[in-house]
Order: sequence, then structure tokens, then C-alpha cells
Amino acid sequence: MLRGRAVTLRPATAKDVPALAEIRADPQVRRWWRGGDDLVAAVEADLADDDTTVYVVEHDGRVVGAIQWYAEDDPDYRHASLDVFLDPAVHGRGLGGDAVRTLARHLVDAHGHHRFTIDPAAANTAAIRAYAKVGFRPVGILRRYERGEDGRWHDGLLMDLLADDLPD
Repeated sequence: MLRGRAVTLRPATAKDVPALAEIRADPQVRRWWRGGDDLVAAVEADLADDDTTVYVVEHDGRVVGAIQWYAEDDPDYRHASLDVFLDPAVHGRGLGGDAVRTLARHLVDAHGHHRFTIDPAAANTAAIRAYAKVGFRPVGILRRYERGEDGRWHDGLLMDLLADDLPD
């Protein structure tokens, strides 16, 4: 269990799948976190991925989202990549930044990571602002990076954060 200022992160379990699928079904979340027609199966697949660690984000005792990470373990390129989604009912309260900061601090302290990446859609200005508040800096545009539900390719923004720049 990881405690932030306002959130608690705990490993996601099968019991969390319905709540996470419901959050992912919200149009404001689904726009950025697709998953096909069966979001329960999509969340289950995320939890079953051995290369990714998924935590539930809790606030005031309820599940409000998820944050996940995976590591690039090649010693010459080692870093951790993060991704997060939250229930739109709690957007704008700083909970996403708190979750990202809490997980990044844990990855520095417990796993020795020195660098983090995150890659929001270039059009997701709210997420980009939240990540910048944590200390992430834009690296560059990933052109035609991700295919949207509309079938078209959309740009992403690669951002990174060094452990030395992580605020307490």
C-alpha cells in the first residue's frame, strides 16, 4: 500500500475489475483509454499482463481510478513508464498528480529508477498540465502514435521526469 497526500495506491485485484471497467466506460475516460466493446475483459487483460503492475487509486475510501507502470530493464536504457486514469467526478482535484508523484517516489525508493516517461495524447491538455505539475517535461511529439476509435492515427506527447526533479 502506497500513501500519497490525498490518495492511496494498492495493488489491483479481480475484485476491482467492475469498478475500473465502469470508470473506463465513462466517455471522458474512454476517449483516452479505449478497450473495445468489453471493458471488463480489457481491465482483466491489464491485470493479467506480467510486464505491467497495476494499482488502484483510492480517495476517501473509494476506487477512483488506476495507475500502472512497466519497466524497461535493459541496463543501458532503464526507466519506468507510467499511465493513469481517474473517474471524471474527481478530475481537477490534484489526485492524478498525487498518484503519479506517489508511484514515482516508490519506484525511486524501492526499485532504484532514475527516469520516468509518460505519453498522453497530444490533445489531452488536462493530463499534460497535470503531469507538468509533477515535473514531467515535454520531450517531443510522437506523430501518428496511436490509432483512435475513429480509425485515424493521433499524435502523442512523450514526456519525461528525472528522479532528481521529482517534488516531495
